[in-house]
Amino acid sequence: MEDDAPVIYGLEFQARALTSQTGETDAIRFLVGTQSLKFDNQIHIIEFDDENNIINKNVLLHQSGEIWHIAACPADKSVLTTCYNKTSDSRVVSCASVWRMPCDWETGNNESPEDSVHNPQTLELLCHLENSSHSNIACVLWEPMGDGKRLISLADNHALLWDLQESSTQAIISSSVTLEGKGQLKFTSGKWSPHHNCSQFASANDTSIRGWDLRSMSQIYCIESAHGQLVRDLDFNPNRQYYLASCGDDCKVKFWDVRNVQEPVKTLEEHSHWVWSVRYNHSHDQLVLTASSDSRLILSNMVSISSEPFGHLVDEEELKEHTLLQYKNLNYNLNTGLLYNH
Repeated sequence: MEDDAPVIYGLEFQARALTSQTGETDAIRFLVGTQSLKFDNQIHIIEFDDENNIINKNVLLHQSGEIWHIAACPADKSVLTTCYNKTSDSRVVSCASVWRMPCDWETGNNESPEDSVHNPQTLELLCHLENSSHSNIACVLWEPMGDGKRLISLADNHALLWDLQESSTQAIISSSVTLEGKGQLKFTSGKWSPHHNCSQFASANDTSIRGWDLRSMSQIYCIESAHGQLVRDLDFNPNRQYYLASCGDDCKVKFWDVRNVQEPVKTLEEHSHWVWSVRYNHSHDQLVLTASSDSRLILSNMVSISSEPFGHLVDEEELKEHTLLQYKNLNYNLNTGLLYNH
């Protein structure tokens, strides 16, 4: 990696939403959503060719508003959701929709690589995830191991479980749960667990983390004051079913065993400002990537809390936990899902 020149992709507009295309298994692709108040926003499909160390791109129009969150369907690579802001009755409203990419969207199908940039196609709207009682949607979570028919939206203090029907052109609320307590509680982020037959998800509100059982839509654990300030992001260890990572505005990354939430099993304090995102590597769960508004991405080796900390014959030095890579001065402007492709 040190011998390769850095690969840089520039955007015309500001962006705060990034996700890997989880339904794609043959290529390394990411989806980036832009934020512009004056022009039509865009979905950039970025494909990294690791053999030639180059980037291929495609651009689709997202005319509904500025994108604050984007999620790719794990079962169908052409389907995605966006959470976006639009103006209604002189006020800004946060909405969410399910979209399908055009049938010829894939990189390389155009005669010229620049065609999609100068003459972008438009996403096909499948359905809105809207309910008159629940507005201001913060994020949408796809069922990790499902058929692409179930998803959760976090809107204000409500978590809504949706069933997609009729080729995803209709969304019906099958169940919901309300965040209750003092003050105006509001969900800020969440993660659907890939474990327990996908029957659980975790959510963040203010400084707290809560676990929920989808079968009963009831709370199963609560980590009060998980962080000293706002919790920004969550991620489940893909191989250890009870392990959860969190990050927040207190500049810390914490790892929890949800069977005992009194204290985190480990805490990282490598960043000097808000930590926006945390992600496990899905193949090697000792590798954890974090991104912060201190303009750094940090890849850490968390071998002691991985699924096989001493499962292989390696040198003692390799078992030590340390920072593997640190990218500095990124002018980091992505409130993102980070750069791990499945």
